[in-house]
Amino acid sequence: MATRAAPMPLPPDVRVMNAVAAALFALAGLAVVVAGGVWAARHPLWTLQGIVLRGEVEHQNAVTVRALVVPHLRGTFLTLDLAAARERFEALPWVREAVVERQFPNRLRVTLREHEPLAWWGEPAGGRLVSVRGEVFEADPDDPAADHWSTLHGPAGEAEAVVSMYRRLQPLVERLGRDIGRLELSGRGSWRLTLDSGAPIELGRGDAEALARLQRFVTTQAALRARYGPRDIVSADLRYPNGYALQLRGVTTQPDAPAAKRTTASAAARSASSPSRNPSR
Repeated sequence: MATRAAPMPLPPDVRVMNAVAAALFALAGLAVVVAGGVWAARHPLWTLQGIVLRGEVEHQNAVTVRALVVPHLRGTFLTLDLAAARERFEALPWVREAVVERQFPNRLRVTLREHEPLAWWGEPAGGRLVSVRGEVFEADPDDPAADHWSTLHGPAGEAEAVVSMYRRLQPLVERLGRDIGRLELSGRGSWRLTLDSGAPIELGRGDAEALARLQRFVTTQAALRARYGPRDIVSADLRYPNGYALQLRGVTTQPDAPAAKRTTASAAARSASSPSRNPSR
């Protein structure tokens, strides 16, 4: 019985050429697949046809979205960069956070969360607001109560601390029968409170210390009203270690004033506590 001869091995150069040909063929096939995928992704079938807004959209409308977002969206339903789209939506006025998702076959579904405003930041009606979370943002409020909002201000990055202090001081100011008109933190860490009547109150440095000074001040007001009657505060400096300096409307320090009115703000302050000569700044 005859035996079959073993096949002759291919020369090395032929094997290399075959391997290269197979690799090129695979690459060509992959290129065709990729090109087909790119063509399909860019097909007009996948052109974005609409945006569905959900969530907190009280301050959003189609006109704003078309003007500020749509011109910056690049690509089709399949190729759109969702992270870049999210940044565009979060740049809208009032928007704190946006979640952008694809909605088959050709729409975007966007869920928005808006800032909850607390007060003006910097200057009244200046276009900058601070939220209840201590986030500063730019917006044009349409709330009728905006004209009566307080104004908060402080160094960059300190908005959250100013909001926290505002919340702690507000109940004390209400005991004076007033609201906070302005609360400011200086670059040196000193607090200055202005009542809604326009009267400034210097609180000095330190969060806990400033709060304690105002608490002491508020507790003395009943005694002052009993002595001088219900008078508006013109100004107050609470930075003294053991007291404060106070000016009340209708209470004068002029030496030629009638005897019945010849009382001083410092005397009023001493009736509650004893101030030293120099305030703590």
